[in-house]
This record gives sequence, C-alpha cells and structure tokens, in this order.
Amino acid sequence: MNILHTIGEYTLLLGRLFSKPEKFKVYWQQLIKELDKIGVQSIGIVALLSIFMGGVITLQTASNIDSAWIPAYTIGFAARQSIILEFSPTLISLILAGKVGSNIASEIGTMRISEQIDALDIMGVNSAAYLILPKVLASLFIFPFLIIISMFLAMLAGGFFGKAAGLITLVDYVYGIQFDFKTFSVVYALIKTFVFAFIITTVSSYFGYYTKGGALQVGESSTKAVVFSSVYILIANYFLTQLLLL
Repeated sequence: MNILHTIGEYTLLLGRLFSKPEKFKVYWQQLIKELDKIGVQSIGIVALLSIFMGGVITLQTASNIDSAWIPAYTIGFAARQSIILEFSPTLISLILAGKVGSNIASEIGTMRISEQIDALDIMGVNSAAYLILPKVLASLFIFPFLIIISMFLAMLAGGFFGKAAGLITLVDYVYGIQFDFKTFSVVYALIKTFVFAFIITTVSSYFGYYTKGGALQVGESSTKAVVFSSVYILIANYFLTQLLLL
C-alpha cells in the first residue's frame, strides 16, 4: 500500500506542475536562477570527472589490446563508444543525481518544514508549479549541454593521455573516433539524458515537497532523493537500451 500511495502522490504532484500556471514572467525569473544552480554550477565537477575518466577509459582499453592483429585505432573507437553510449549520459547523470538531486530535495524540504510552502498555498499560489516546474525545465534544457561537454572533454582527454603514455598516436586515435560513427549514438545518449534529467528533478522534488518533521527529516529526504533517483536512472537506462539499441 505504501508503494501505491507513493506512486499516487508522485503522479498527483506531476499533475499539479501543469495546472493553474503562474505568469510567464515569474517562471522566467525562476528558470534563470535554476539554470545557474543546476547547470552552470555543475560544469566544474562534470569537466573534472570527464577529463580523468576519459583518460582512464583510453588507458584501460589500450592495456587490454595487446594483439598485433588488432589495429591501433580500435582504442579510439572503443573509447568513443564507451563515452558516448554509457559514460557521459549515465555516469554523469548519476553524479548529477547526487549533486543536483540532494540540493533540490534539501531546498524544497527546508521550505516545507519552515512552512514557506504552506504560505504560498494560502496566498493562492500553485506551490508545486512555482517551485518545481522551473527546476524541471532548467534540467531538461541544460543537462544535454553538460553531457555534450562531457563527451567532448572525455574524448579529448583520452587522446591526450593515450599519446602521453605512448600507447597510441593522435592520428590513430582520431581515426578511431571517426571510424564507423553513427549519429544515432548521440541521439540515443541525448534521449537518455532527457529522461534522466526528468527523473532527477521530479523524484528529488517529490521527496523534498512531502518532507515531514524537522531538520533531521530534511537530511533523510535528501538521502532518499539521491538513492531513488539513482535506482530509477539505472532501471530507465536498461529499458531505454532495450527499446532504442536492440
């Protein structure tokens, strides 16, 4: 029954996001703030993780290719496939679930226990739409840019580290990056990114919005937001892969 109750609450909350909307100007101001908090402030961690993971992926791929029959450009090809199909859209989204998701849950949860949300409801404001919809729209807009930045930096760093380690020439690496490239791979990655962005913001907002108690419960809501967002991302990743790639 708790599962059905949670699903029902979550569904009703999503319905409230698009009902009784406020003025566009109000949403626009909130959207700009959320773009900064969700997107701009996440560039650093995304860039750092992408650079070093791109290097590690290339080095590990090269270390496992020790046959003279396998062309050197295979390193670049394998690194590209790993980065575009899985690393950037999925692993970066899991990192963002921890950073962005916990921030959203704690922010909305604090507003709930301090009765700010109740005050908005009393004033006739659709608190769910006012607080959550700008976050959803901001994440849907900015997450794809973060993932594209991640792909670029990871592949760039992979070539640099592979060259520095003497495992592959830049010519072979670039040829491997270009070899048998399918545009749908990027489309697939971006589709996953949109789904993951929606999951992170709505699930985290749900746990924050329905926080009960005091400061301790805000921390619990933040933890639940990260855990459940991560689990749902992994489940969605499996089904999207089945639907789009197989």
